[in-house]
Amino acid sequence: MNAKGDASRGSWLVRNRMTLVSLAAVVAYAAFVQWIWGWPALFRQWAEIGFLPVLSALALLVGTYFIRCYRIYDYFPGETRGRFLQLLRVTQVHNLLNIMLPFRAGETSFPLLMRSEFAVPLARSTSALLLMRVLDLHALFAAAGIGLVLERDNQRLGWLLWALFLVSPLLLSFLKGSVLAFVERQLPEKLGRLLEEIEAGLPANTMAFVRAWLMTVLNWSTKVAVLAWVLFTMGVAPLGACFGGALGGELSSVLPVHAPAGVGTYPAGITAGAISFGASARGTALDLLASASVNAHLLIIVSAVAGTLLSIVLSPRR
Repeated sequence: MNAKGDASRGSWLVRNRMTLVSLAAVVAYAAFVQWIWGWPALFRQWAEIGFLPVLSALALLVGTYFIRCYRIYDYFPGETRGRFLQLLRVTQVHNLLNIMLPFRAGETSFPLLMRSEFAVPLARSTSALLLMRVLDLHALFAAAGIGLVLERDNQRLGWLLWALFLVSPLLLSFLKGSVLAFVERQLPEKLGRLLEEIEAGLPANTMAFVRAWLMTVLNWSTKVAVLAWVLFTMGVAPLGACFGGALGGELSSVLPVHAPAGVGTYPAGITAGAISFGASARGTALDLLASASVNAHLLIIVSAVAGTLLSIVLSPRR
């Protein structure tokens, strides 16, 4: 009997090890924040900003989730037509898992959810996810690049270089056919079917690619601008450093070593990014930057949870 009980407890621990690790990390992080700053001090920063600005920032971040969902809705029109709210729930669950699970484990949920909810083959959804992540990374750098341009003396040249970088992904849509043809010639014939599924996960034409690119730019420019504004309002300076902080935080979330819920790694990314873009790394300025980065991270978590709850309310599972 004891052996069966031990085995049952052991299997329960194995099944829930990810949840337990995430919960332990969150509790440890909360204790660390209380020890260093104290939660009341952090909440006073929000109170100083005001209820309406904070609510507006939260609404804009939640709005970016609808933009992401529309990008996928337009990406798979045949499978998702008329099921936008159901797709919103899928994308929000995927986003929340990405935030909460360590080591980018949440990414694997997207192909599985798309297959179970919309019958999209794994190879096709994985191909689409990889391309979207490339576009995400580019748009994130482009949005953060605004901070670099703002700090330049010759802003005209800076804006020109920034604009060229912004539109550079459009070259991919013109090279797609040539690259796929080259890969097809190199692959064995048996893998031809797999290549077809991968190709199906890419935009069908140039206009579809442009729409996906525009949605990506709109999403990340909004998110980075909101995070930069929050950091700036909390006293982080100069403004370019606030854009760098937003870039650093988001880059930390795409690294292979990503803590559960981003505890520690996301605020550290904001701090490193802000300092690399010109923020002071000394004395009270560094302490203010660290506390502001924790508050910005809390805003991201709250927006993800709020977006997920909203998607569940709008499209409950039958």
